[in-house]
Amino acid sequence: MSNQSFTSAILVDKTPAEAFDAINNVRGWWSQQIDGGTEHLNDEFTYRRLDLHSCKMKLTEVVPNKKVAWLVLENYFNFTHDQQEWIGTIPTFEISEKDNKTEIRFTHQGLVPGHECYNICHDAWSFYIQKSLRDLITTGKGQPNERED
Repeated sequence: MSNQSFTSAILVDKTPAEAFDAINNVRGWWSQQIDGGTEHLNDEFTYRRLDLHSCKMKLTEVVPNKKVAWLVLENYFNFTHDQQEWIGTIPTFEISEKDNKTEIRFTHQGLVPGHECYNICHDAWSFYIQKSLRDLITTGKGQPNERED
């Protein structure tokens, strides 16, 4: 379906609380180049990756051990013509119990296949959720981008 937002899910043998804490440790799985708060409702943080991508996020929903949602306030890609693609989109993390394990379902609401950045964003989010976030939850060490300065 061409209008379906990007989704990726993982199943881990950890508690919902451990998954929630790891999600909010954005520096531990996405990037160490994060400035600002990443844990509380209305926190805002900025992300930067070289001159490739930068964005500003606001936490709009924080339900302990259940859900985290961010709103993209600002965004820049050096590889797209449309700099508005991510603005107003909502990355969400939904946490639930499934088969005595914890499922984390990441959905980037508004990131759809018709977007110019979709393929690159699909691959990047897939790595960060399927590999880096999973590793942070299960081993305590993710694979975030390193801090540049």
